[in-house]
Amino acid sequence: MSAQDVRLLLVEDDKQLVTMLEEVLADEGYVVETARDGQRGLHLGLTRSYDVLVLDRGLPAIEGLDLLGRLRDHGVTAPALVLSALGNPADRVAGLDAGAEDYMAKPFDLDELAARLRALRRRASGAAAGSTTLRLGAHRLDTSARRVTRGDGTTVDLSERESALLALLAGHPHQVFSRADVLRSVFDHAEDEGAVDTYVYYLRRKLGRDVVTTVRGLGYRMGTS
Repeated sequence: MSAQDVRLLLVEDDKQLVTMLEEVLADEGYVVETARDGQRGLHLGLTRSYDVLVLDRGLPAIEGLDLLGRLRDHGVTAPALVLSALGNPADRVAGLDAGAEDYMAKPFDLDELAARLRALRRRASGAAAGSTTLRLGAHRLDTSARRVTRGDGTTVDLSERESALLALLAGHPHQVFSRADVLRSVFDHAEDEGAVDTYVYYLRRKLGRDVVTTVRGLGYRMGTS
């Protein structure tokens, strides 16, 4: 994955720092979206998909570590780097225990920040390459075998497209995907958005209606089963 493919969420309330970081990160090739308080950061983190998170601790509305904890509790797994004026060892430990992969104290060196973000991406890419299992509530999807193992131990085999569709939804369990999104990600050569509805039907027939949730007027997201 090149930096140009990486979507980054920056949650920071210092306007000058946000402007500087936006410029630096854009020069590095990141697609940057920003939030100036924890509530907006939570909304973006739960409704959009990001590859990297950069979070301040001293945020209005929701404190940074509380924000990170809420994102992790809702299944957001994007690697996170915490920025904070609180830089003693106990603060760093608190940040890492809250679910951050890295922690930098302010003031910080911009070149070091860029290097640490590159390291986060390398580690995340390596973990993704070695992982073929996604959780579906009580069930598990083995993407390499294209097989779902139910909570009771029984298995269900999927077609290539069924597996790809389910993996897309399970990889971003709180994101709503439009039919056009699914076509681009899963059905490379399909032109009819009705193909998405057909494969959702196939998954529900095999795994139960709750496996995929219809969000009226928007599309589909991961269900509860």
